Amino acid sequence: MLIEGMFAAITTPFYADERLYLRKLEANVARYSRSLLAGMVVLGSTGEAVELNDAETREALRTAADAAAPEKVLIAGVARESVKATVELAEYAAECRFDAVLVRTPTYYAPQMTKAAVLHFYRSVADRSPLPVLLYNIPKFVPYPIPVEVVAELAQHGNIVGIKDSTGDVERVRALVAATQSAPRRTVTVTPVFEAVTARMLSAKTEPEGNFVSAAELGGGAAVAVKAPPAPMKTRTKEVGFQVLAGSAGSLLESLEVAAAGAVLAFAACAPQACQEVYLAWKDRDLALAAEKQQRITAASQRVAGALGIAGIKYACDFNGYYGGRPRAPLLPLNAEEKAEVERLLAGIRN
Repeated sequence: MLIEGMFAAITTPFYADERLYLRKLEANVARYSRSLLAGMVVLGSTGEAVELNDAETREALRTAADAAAPEKVLIAGVARESVKATVELAEYAAECRFDAVLVRTPTYYAPQMTKAAVLHFYRSVADRSPLPVLLYNIPKFVPYPIPVEVVAELAQHGNIVGIKDSTGDVERVRALVAATQSAPRRTVTVTPVFEAVTARMLSAKTEPEGNFVSAAELGGGAAVAVKAPPAPMKTRTKEVGFQVLAGSAGSLLESLEVAAAGAVLAFAACAPQACQEVYLAWKDRDLALAAEKQQRITAASQRVAGALGIAGIKYACDFNGYYGGRPRAPLLPLNAEEKAEVERLLAGIRN
């Protein structure tokens, strides 16, 4: 699977009584689908995945997949504390036609998460997952930061295709890219303009369209209206290696410059266009413009996403026309002073 470009780590909306607000999730996903983002991560850290039970997780995954445009790459956060539970959610994500799964290291038995245990966990998940696996390194939430040498070993697995690294450390991103150069290269299906071909795009092309009456039916004296076979989808292939995705908007441009394939950003949940503009300017090799666009988002992303966290991102979503709402307890919403600060920071970053 080709996983490159900008991805929004989207939020999970709740009613005031903390039930899932699936209609708002649908609306958010539909709006992200009209952006230039490459795709979305559903139920990552920004999606409060650890706050949802398994039934809610499945509801959220299904709702998001049904609402997303076919061309958007969808990545499902499926991590649980056991291999078995993680694989079960990966299987469900595949049923919903997600394109990859994002898996963090188990946290509860952190003292026992040795190098051997971490290698065994990820390899076991990857062996059984029907979808490609992205490693998820986020040390501020997970006590075990995945060492570069462990990532290099895991990158040799045929079903582990990349990592989201949320340290914000550009030198670590550089080291990850260098350490995984020897990982197996994969032939992936892409569009004629080298964009990702998703599971939902392929599924749509297998469904007949229009009314069609076959010659055999006419010859038999009974004309039956059936759907015509779909036109074949034009695709080509591309060779890709292990894909390193940055997880910090504040160091986005620097990460791209050291060969990150893209980024999964919480700040893109509330400001997708502003994040995308950095990437597009970089792709065009207009580094002066890219630096200007990066400067525009650096302070806001560090404060809103980095310091204020889920509540900050959710309020920023409300301010920018998406539905954020309140986080689920025990997380607290922003106070009036913090809301005013978010509004000041986003005054020039509207979507």
